[in-house]
Amino acid sequence: MKDHLQIKDWGFGIEGHVIIAGPCSAETPEQIEKVCLDMKKENMVPDMFRAGIWKPRTRPGSFEGIGEEGLKWMEIVRHHLNIPITTEVGNAAHVELALKHKVDVLWVGARTTVNPFAVQEIADALKGVDIPVMIKNPMNPDLQLWIGALERMHAVGINKLAAIHRGFSDSYDKRFRNKPNWSMPIHLKREWKGMEVINDPSHIVGNREGILETAQRAINFGLDGLMIETHHDPDNAWSDAKQQVTPKRLKEILSLIDFKDTLGSENPGERLNDLRSAVDHLDDQLLDILQERFSLIDQIGAYKREHHLTVFQSDRWKFVMESRTQKGVQKNLSEKFMKELLYCIHEESVKRQEKQLREADAVKK
Repeated sequence: MKDHLQIKDWGFGIEGHVIIAGPCSAETPEQIEKVCLDMKKENMVPDMFRAGIWKPRTRPGSFEGIGEEGLKWMEIVRHHLNIPITTEVGNAAHVELALKHKVDVLWVGARTTVNPFAVQEIADALKGVDIPVMIKNPMNPDLQLWIGALERMHAVGINKLAAIHRGFSDSYDKRFRNKPNWSMPIHLKREWKGMEVINDPSHIVGNREGILETAQRAINFGLDGLMIETHHDPDNAWSDAKQQVTPKRLKEILSLIDFKDTLGSENPGERLNDLRSAVDHLDDQLLDILQERFSLIDQIGAYKREHHLTVFQSDRWKFVMESRTQKGVQKNLSEKFMKELLYCIHEESVKRQEKQLREADAVKK
């Protein structure tokens, strides 16, 4: 991936894990001022102040943001806290108004990231503008769509970039409002070297009680900051009331989080190097075992081809899944991990055997 400037180089004097806080939506100037004053009172001034001006809602009739008038109220934040302001933009008109009112940082929301046409419209509106842009993950777990949105911004000259991980829609997992799917932000950081990912635990859990646990997990996974919705009176917020916290609670949450360092380019200690070498050795053994296993699978495929048997044998598959999963659990491996591992191995096995049948059919023709 191409080079970009990290948050520490955006010109705001931010070091370490970035903390972004503020209400889900700007509601009134009095609300903005009260949040700011409570932050000062608690000595809990974040690195950036967030507030939604335009709120994309699932159904019409809900509160869809105060609009441009709310941008004027951001001067209250500058007066009391003197920190950068960030808000969400969903189209070129939003961009124009945000720039007019000197918003410091923009973010593209999850509902917009899913639409490359909308992302490109925002990118085109920002061509030639020197402003940081953060991209939230799309609603669905599509890594390429997420990367693509970042690339569209980079292509028009936006080189102050970061990503926001706010979870993914999953109607089956009731523990979260948006399932975190932690592998996705980790894969993004692998794909785009140096890309910082800020976690949004408020949208992931959908309730204030789970914010601390999710925020800590994000830090444990090596994410680079937190965006936490903060309101002076959360229960009476006009949007997302259940997932907002007071400035006092925000301070408590941050004080309880164990912020961990990443190694970066530094040399790890001798003990860590030894452990990693041991893992590398075991990985080599795993690959050798997999190679040997698939060699046997190829022989099984040849047998099935010779005796005109189907590739998939349901009784055998059920036995393998149940017996291996049980053995894995006994060895302190999670049931979820075992099933996902076995599905991957089985899928590759089926592909190899099916390929043999296709080749045999081609010879007959």
